[in-house]
Amino acid sequence: MEYTDANQSSEEIAADTHQETRRDNKLLARQVARYLMQNPEFFEERMELLETIKIPRDNGKTVSLMTHQTNLLRERNIEMRQRLDQLLHNARDNDQLFFNSRRLLLALLEAENISEVTKALYSSFTAGFNVEFTSLTLFEPVSASRQSLGQVQISTFADAETAIGAILRNGRPICGALRQQEKEFLFGNEAPNVASSAVVPLANQLGVLAVGSSDPQYYRSSLGTLFLSYIGEVLERLLPKLVNSS
Repeated sequence: MEYTDANQSSEEIAADTHQETRRDNKLLARQVARYLMQNPEFFEERMELLETIKIPRDNGKTVSLMTHQTNLLRERNIEMRQRLDQLLHNARDNDQLFFNSRRLLLALLEAENISEVTKALYSSFTAGFNVEFTSLTLFEPVSASRQSLGQVQISTFADAETAIGAILRNGRPICGALRQQEKEFLFGNEAPNVASSAVVPLANQLGVLAVGSSDPQYYRSSLGTLFLSYIGEVLERLLPKLVNSS
């Protein structure tokens, strides 16, 4: 039997009673939860109870547990369908990427001079990969005739170091916004229209391959450069035998 202080006010007694009730309710809730965890078959013979259990929602209303479970399954089903649609979309994109890459690679292998290399490269990047601006710069010495060079740019390595030295010293593909002199060196008259770029230095001081976009976010620093690096490796093997041809 509990005794109360005679000096306590009715408000204090009510507050103490309320606090004790809350403690009892928490203890009872833990006991119920523990029992249900230990007896997961409890509702198998009491299915009617599931309809009486109410779940609060964000809008302040309540729904039955059965309705809540139904809605949850429906939401998960929608999420799974969305994931499946995304997987199918990615698969189609990968198929198209493989097709365009294969066509570009075959065109590069069939090229007989640098002009044909740049023609295949530029047209494929534009039509197959939605690239707005493409730039291929080779460093001297290049003994091939000007006529056979096509759209390729020729530069001394010293001039390249002055304009894009940081890119060359890095030696790895980069993405993001370029400095003004870097854009002017790589893209020439198109430089004012280039807001973001991906650049791949070619090995053995052969040159540099760059692509650009008018969208500042298109070539972000976090964007992968695997494909562009792959094309760069192909050019590193293909171009040396063409730069000294007539």
